[in-house]
Amino acid sequence: MRRFRATAPAILAASVLVLAACGDDATDTEAGGEGGEAAAEYPTEDISLIVPYAAGGPTDLAARTIGTCIEEELGQTVVVENREGASGSVGMQAMLAGGNDGYSLSLIAVPASATNPLQDDVGYTNEDYVPIAAVTQIPSALIVGEDSQFASAEEFFSYAEENPGELNVGVPGTTTSQAMELRRLAEEYDVEVTAVPFTGNAEMTTAILGGNVDAIFINSSQDVLTNIEAGSFVPLAVSPAEPVDYIDAPTLAESGFEELTSSVSVFGLAAPAGVPDNVVSTLEETVDTCLQKDAVREQLGEDYVPDEFIGSEAFAQRIDEIVEAYGPILQE
Repeated sequence: MRRFRATAPAILAASVLVLAACGDDATDTEAGGEGGEAAAEYPTEDISLIVPYAAGGPTDLAARTIGTCIEEELGQTVVVENREGASGSVGMQAMLAGGNDGYSLSLIAVPASATNPLQDDVGYTNEDYVPIAAVTQIPSALIVGEDSQFASAEEFFSYAEENPGELNVGVPGTTTSQAMELRRLAEEYDVEVTAVPFTGNAEMTTAILGGNVDAIFINSSQDVLTNIEAGSFVPLAVSPAEPVDYIDAPTLAESGFEELTSSVSVFGLAAPAGVPDNVVSTLEETVDTCLQKDAVREQLGEDYVPDEFIGSEAFAQRIDEIVEAYGPILQE
């Protein structure tokens, strides 16, 4: 599992504090000096929460919902700001530029935040930020239109295997877990489809309803569930390792692709690396408290709140798993 190490300036600063304390009877605080006192009193000023995507999407909804609750719990204003662009990288850069004192946060979308630096120079690496806690997780679903010739996952994948590259499948971007899983489908199972990238659910919905693609591999957010309930979307398979109780479709693993279980979008709070440990703990505990509130769960969507709280360590482990699964593909 990834471990976040102190930077050289931080080590030097700690050394100076130790030397200064020699011959002094005063006991050092854990963080040391005024910085330690400031961290202990956190928060004492407005918190910036950056959303690296456009307003109105699932990341924005999660950020504004959890931001409001954090504001209420900690008694400090949380200012939510949308900084979209470059598959979330613009927002990540803005968050990192805000400093590591706990007042510059972001609502990241994993795996995009983790896969972006694996294939491009986006101004940050996966060691430059600290995952604090997951807020929501949304599984992906392979979906066809109501008039599709395919009535089951078995029919769809059998056709794809016999006709390599013929089927067009919409995905929400080239670096998303959906796109990565389709590449793994071809490389590990010799079932090839053509991924067609779109900017998000709205474009993908238009494409499948208009018959411009054969299927879409999409985050099953509320708009998608509404179309499933209306009958205009027909789910063939879902991505997690375990079945999704609110979508009537087998998992990809149950369909014969045992390794394709990583296409689950996790939206969670993150901060720049080097943020004080007690600030991480404060935010982690606050998110946990918020996710136990009925009003918060209702706003986020009860189905999308993790059954078990995903704190900093577990969130970091999830990112490591994504890097391990997709890193080799992205760096080919």
